[in-house]
Amino acid sequence: MDRWFGKWRLAALLLALPGSIAWAERLYVNDKKAPENRHDLEAIQKALIEVLPKARAATVCIDLGEGAGSGVIVSADGLILTAAHVTSGTGKELTVVMEDGRRLKAASLGLVASCDCAMIKITEKGPWPFVEVDRDNSLRVGDWVFALGHSGGFDKDRGSVVRIGRLVRMADTTVQSDCTLIGGDSGGPLFDLTGKLIGIHSRVGQRMEENMHVPTREFVKNWDALLKGEFVGEGPFAKKPEKGRGFLGFASQDRPGGGLDVTRVGRETAAEAAGIKSGDILHKVDGVEIKSKEQFQKLLEDKAPGDKLKLELERAGKPLNLEVKLGER
Repeated sequence: MDRWFGKWRLAALLLALPGSIAWAERLYVNDKKAPENRHDLEAIQKALIEVLPKARAATVCIDLGEGAGSGVIVSADGLILTAAHVTSGTGKELTVVMEDGRRLKAASLGLVASCDCAMIKITEKGPWPFVEVDRDNSLRVGDWVFALGHSGGFDKDRGSVVRIGRLVRMADTTVQSDCTLIGGDSGGPLFDLTGKLIGIHSRVGQRMEENMHVPTREFVKNWDALLKGEFVGEGPFAKKPEKGRGFLGFASQDRPGGGLDVTRVGRETAAEAAGIKSGDILHKVDGVEIKSKEQFQKLLEDKAPGDKLKLELERAGKPLNLEVKLGER
């Protein structure tokens, strides 16, 4: 009977049934091979309807400029869990989009490159809607679950998309569900039917219903490092920035008495984006007085793409403070 109806037909039937009830404990249908009657379907439907509004309110779209991912808020002050391959780095300025369309400033914190964990923090004042994280590793194969995410990117009229399914396999650092996921869902949340966050979407399988998620136990295990903004481990999901590859993008020459004269600014460079112009005089970088071009170049040897520098310049006799985010050579 578990193949009698397709997944989409099941989801439509569940959402069409009336009623609402809160489920605080493990649902009995989790232990059945398949729903056996209408009562079983109603039990799943009632649990889903009860927890879905709160889950959707906390699910966000992460605007990456040239694409989008998803994430979920897990604290009132705006901590967000997502996938490392979505943020792809630490200390990045990001934009998250709430279910109602509000666009909020955020920054990436830490990540774990080996298992696709990442954390983001909303930098605007809350409080924000959030969900409870499963810290007890309570998930089991066969559990009914539902996935949320901004499939294909943010759509205010549609909102986040709900897909229902079951856990079909568990491994050390991943769990597999048969929920249907596509691009844009990466980093989105996987919930059990009590509304607890049990995983984050990581990889879409060869078939849309074969998908891998990072269980929340991996986030809990690395929680402190994520909060501190650390880049943890090595792996396929994020590449650690290489020191010495940070690129500013202007030509300069030594100035008698110290400092550098900016002689040319490259097009589409970090320097141009920060507002540096030919004719500016560079005096300090991160509070360090610049005395020569050689000293300045040596300072850049310790910087990686994405690092930020605070520059103290002079333009037309007036002081000018700029912040620049380094590009890549």
